Amino acid sequence: MNFHFREFFSRRAPARVEEKASRTGALVALFSQGRPRWTPRDYAALAREGYAKNPIAFRSVRMIAEAAANIPLLLYEGAREHDEHPLLQLLQKPNPRQTGADLIEQLAGYLLVSGNAYLERVSVLEEVRELHALRPDRMKVIPGAEGWAEAYEYSASGSSVRFAMRETPAPILHLTIFNPLDDHYGMSPLEAAQASLDVHNAPGTRRSWTTRRAPPARWFILPPAAISPTSSSSG
Repeated sequence: MNFHFREFFSRRAPARVEEKASRTGALVALFSQGRPRWTPRDYAALAREGYAKNPIAFRSVRMIAEAAANIPLLLYEGAREHDEHPLLQLLQKPNPRQTGADLIEQLAGYLLVSGNAYLERVSVLEEVRELHALRPDRMKVIPGAEGWAEAYEYSASGSSVRFAMRETPAPILHLTIFNPLDDHYGMSPLEAAQASLDVHNAPGTRRSWTTRRAPPARWFILPPAAISPTSSSSG
C-alpha cells in the first residue's frame, strides 16, 4: 500500500490511482498476515539502560531531539511561500497539550530510543484537527495480504484501539530507522550500542579488565628489562 506524507494532512481523500504491489509481499504476509507483531525488543530496557541510566546517550538523544524541534517550519505551494495557512496553525499547536516544537521533540526522542515513531492524525469532518505522538512500546503492527501494515493496534491499561490503514487518508504515520532484519519495525540506535552501554553502565570500575579481555585505560605495561632483578644494579 502506498502512503504519501502529504496525504496525511489532506482534508479530503486522495484520488484513486493504479496500485502496484511487490511480488515479495505475499511471502512476508504468508507468516504474519492478520497476526499482531509486537516490537521485537525490550523497549523498556532500551529506555532505562540506554537513555535514563547513561548520561552520554541521554544527552545525545536530547541534543538531536531539541535541534530537530528548533528547525523552523516553512510551507510552500510550488514556488509560493505561505505565511498563513491551516497547516501552519496545526503544526504550531498540534494538540491542546503541546506546541509544535514539543511534538517534534517527542517524535524525535521516540525515534532515537526505539527506532520507531508513530504520529496519529485526528480528523473531524475530513479536516485534521489534532496530531499526537504515540508511545512505540504500546503500538503493534498488523500485517496485511501484501506484506505491509493493514492496521496498527495501540494498547494501554487493558484496552486497545485499532487504526485501519485502508482508511483514506491513513490515520497513522509510522516513522522508522532502517532495519535490515525486520520488515515492519525500525532499529534503535541504542540497540546497536547496547554492548558499549552495558560496559559503561556497569557498577564500580565498569567490569574488570579480565572480563573485557583488555587492560584498563590506566594500566601501565613495562618492558621486562625495567622490572628484572639486575636492572637496578646495572651501570
